[in-house]
Amino acid sequence: MKASLLLAALVGAVLSLPTQAATPATSWQMSLGDWRITAVSDGSVVVPLDKLLTHITPEALVSRMAAVGKTPQAETAINTYVIDTGRQRYLVDTGAGALLGNAGGHLPDNLRAAGIPPESIDQVLLTHIHGDHSGGLQHDGVPVFPNATVRVDRKDVDFWLDPAHASQVEACQRHTFAESERSLRPVIDAGKLQTFTAPVKIAEGIEAIPAPGHTPGSVIYRVTHGGKTLLLWGDIIHAEPVQMPQPEVAIHFDVDQTQAVATRKQVLEKAAADGDWIASAHIAFPGIGKVEKNGQGYRWMPAPQTQR
Repeated sequence: MKASLLLAALVGAVLSLPTQAATPATSWQMSLGDWRITAVSDGSVVVPLDKLLTHITPEALVSRMAAVGKTPQAETAINTYVIDTGRQRYLVDTGAGALLGNAGGHLPDNLRAAGIPPESIDQVLLTHIHGDHSGGLQHDGVPVFPNATVRVDRKDVDFWLDPAHASQVEACQRHTFAESERSLRPVIDAGKLQTFTAPVKIAEGIEAIPAPGHTPGSVIYRVTHGGKTLLLWGDIIHAEPVQMPQPEVAIHFDVDQTQAVATRKQVLEKAAADGDWIASAHIAFPGIGKVEKNGQGYRWMPAPQTQR
């Protein structure tokens, strides 16, 4: 057989092979000096942005999402992060547990697949108390991270574990009080909850920075080591294609939308100016990248998938 015919036959054979969809990645790593940062997925959930976002017209929302090939019914990542210093393992946020059905609750299995058993976590650092960030603390009333101390800003504990504050949130968000009690009670009963008041040093190279508005005690964890800085966000951004270019867009999940917008503007401006790495809970997995100024707004620059 001539070489050209042989090549054609081989190409045809390859093209005729059955194809399978690629399995989505559930973990991803980068380094800060000799510290290892591992992004671990808890799953993803479809969020009706047209019903939840505020300070934006329906037409503008559709246009923003269409520009990235999406609709306002957007699949949204639920990302968590492990900081491994070689001496301690810190888990930032815990995903949703059973609160979102099969959309979330995959963190324990995905941690194990990444070589990080839940039992090996020394501290859980919550960016804030909301179901998709703290819901994974327990399963059937038992702490999922049995050897971990759970740390969170006192303002969020005082707010979400006291139903007397229910009148301060929109009616559609009042379920968060019961969810918060269910998620944190096993940790409290085990004597594993420790609160702080940000700004505060969590450990050498790890700080909690106030980021109020989304919840009263929302924080950003700033990790600095090996000449690099990583900012771990909770809900600074929910809808990256919309809120990066238009930081004034808020969401009904915000306890104080005005403060949340002000915080987002301040955080994005500083992140773009400083050029630090960002780890974001709801930007497409692994949610790690940088922020750049873009006209009157900003844009997200995801980390190259070869970044280590």
